[in-house]
Amino acid sequence: MYQWDDVDDYREFFQRYYARQKETIPLYSYRIMGQKLGLDASQLFRIIHKSEHLPTRCIPLAKELLGLTGRSGKFFETLLAASKTRSNANRKELLDKAYSLRDVERQSIGSHELQFFSQWWIPVVLSFLEVSEGRVNPEIIAARLVPSITKAQATEAIEILKSLGFVKKLSSGRLALKQTHLTYNGPEKALAVRGFQKQILSLATSALDTIPADKRDISTLTLAVDAECFNDIREMTREYRRQIQKRVEESTTPDRILQLSLALFPVVPAEGD
Repeated sequence: MYQWDDVDDYREFFQRYYARQKETIPLYSYRIMGQKLGLDASQLFRIIHKSEHLPTRCIPLAKELLGLTGRSGKFFETLLAASKTRSNANRKELLDKAYSLRDVERQSIGSHELQFFSQWWIPVVLSFLEVSEGRVNPEIIAARLVPSITKAQATEAIEILKSLGFVKKLSSGRLALKQTHLTYNGPEKALAVRGFQKQILSLATSALDTIPADKRDISTLTLAVDAECFNDIREMTREYRRQIQKRVEESTTPDRILQLSLALFPVVPAEGD
C-alpha cells in the first residue's frame, strides 16, 4: 500500500492507484477500474479529476480496491464526508478528525545509525537532554538514570548522538535536539532493534522489584483468541502506540522519561504454526 498520510482529498487515492496501475499495466483503463467500483468510465474520470464525488454505494468497493483498512479506511471515509458536507464548521471538524488519523513523522535509520540502539541508555540520554532543555552534564545524567550508568557511558552516549546528527551543539554550550520518531527496515536493522528491545524488556522485569507500584503501570492479560481477533488486537496495539506518540508531541514541559513496552506473543500457538 502506498503512502497516504499526505493525502488531502480522498480522490487522490484514486489518482495514485490509477497512476500506479497504468505504470504497471499500460492497457489499464478507466473502464477496467470503473468496473471494479460499479461505475462507468466517464463517471470515474470525473471523480478522479475532482469534478464529481464517489457515490456512497461505492465506498466499500473503493476501500477494497484501494486496500484501505483500519486507520487508512477511516481516513478515507472521513475525507469523503468532509468533501461532501455543505457546512464549513462541519467540514473543519471532519478534516481535523481525518488529520488526527495521520501518522507521526518518522525518520528512517541507516546502517551507520544502528549504534543508537546498541545500549538502552542512549535513547534515554536523548530524551534526558530534552527534559533538561539541552543542558549537558554527564555526571548528573548518569546518576539520574534508573538503573544508573557511569559518567563515561553518559559522555559516550552524547558523542554518539552528536555524530548521528540527533543533537547539535549550540554556541551557548547547550544541545539542540532534532525531534523525530525512528523507523527501520532490513534484517540487519531489525536484529539491532530486537537486541534493544530485549534490554528494555529486561528493565521492565527489574522495575517490578525496583520501582514503587504507584510510579509504574505493569499488567498482563492471558487471552484465548482466533486469527481474526489476533489481527484486530495487533492493529489496536499499533493505533495505541500512534496515539501515545501524538500525545507526547503535545507535552510541552516534560519532567520525566518513561519507557513503554507492549508485548503480545503466543504461549500456545495455533496448530500448524
